[in-house]
Amino acid sequence: MNKEQLLENIKRKKSFLCVGLDTDIAKIPEFLFDKTDDAMFEFNKSIIDATADFCVAYKPNIAFYESLGLEGWSTLERTVEYIRTNFPDQFIIADAKRGDIGNTSAMYARTFLGDMDFDAVTIAPYMGEDSVTPFLNYGGKWAILLALTSNKGASDFQYTKDAETDEYLFEKVLKTSQKWGSENNLMYVVGATKADMLSNIRTIVPNHFLLVPGVGAQGGSLQEVAKYGINKECGLLVNASRSIIYADNSKNFANAAQNEARNIQTEMEEILSSYKII
Repeated sequence: MNKEQLLENIKRKKSFLCVGLDTDIAKIPEFLFDKTDDAMFEFNKSIIDATADFCVAYKPNIAFYESLGLEGWSTLERTVEYIRTNFPDQFIIADAKRGDIGNTSAMYARTFLGDMDFDAVTIAPYMGEDSVTPFLNYGGKWAILLALTSNKGASDFQYTKDAETDEYLFEKVLKTSQKWGSENNLMYVVGATKADMLSNIRTIVPNHFLLVPGVGAQGGSLQEVAKYGINKECGLLVNASRSIIYADNSKNFANAAQNEARNIQTEMEEILSSYKII
């Protein structure tokens, strides 16, 4: 999916919501295990059916699937295929945080962007250019680089300052990586709890999409993210995972997820309207 198609979906659906499919098999409602041999897929399918009208993207967290071995990979493939078949307008992100020497990254890129047909994959860019560029060789596909995250350990490295340039390491990632790709195939991860830094980030990457996790269960504010991070086209994909998919643990879990997604979409519609994007 190219940038124009993604922006059109945002305007049409009046939403920039990405639903994270961080599906923990230990948190799936127990009745699903009596219903099917693949409770994880049945859970995902129900969540997708319930939320597809209110979001523009899904982001399976690969660790939750690969931790289950072949069965988990099978569930992941079924999930991607289900979205592709039934909701072809959805942007699908492999939240894999890969990144390795060039020939290894090329294999990761083939896995997620080729064989499994994801639209994008998240990447840890610590190893530099040759660990990222293999992901940029697929037309209509995206590399999403970790820039400024909201986890506790983010300050260990990301806020390290260069003595000569006086720039943070995450700023160097943003500036240097623009030499490798463009706003049409590069996005950046910026945590919602770092919303106050978004205005500075926007001066460096004014036209790139930002994938912003942390709204909902992690406490990030959608209004603050929009205030500092939105651009004239929108330029945001805001991810919510646990607050949606685990909104309820009963047989009513899909309805609860739908209500939560609808509430976020309603707020996003108001934001898009207030910034005259729709």
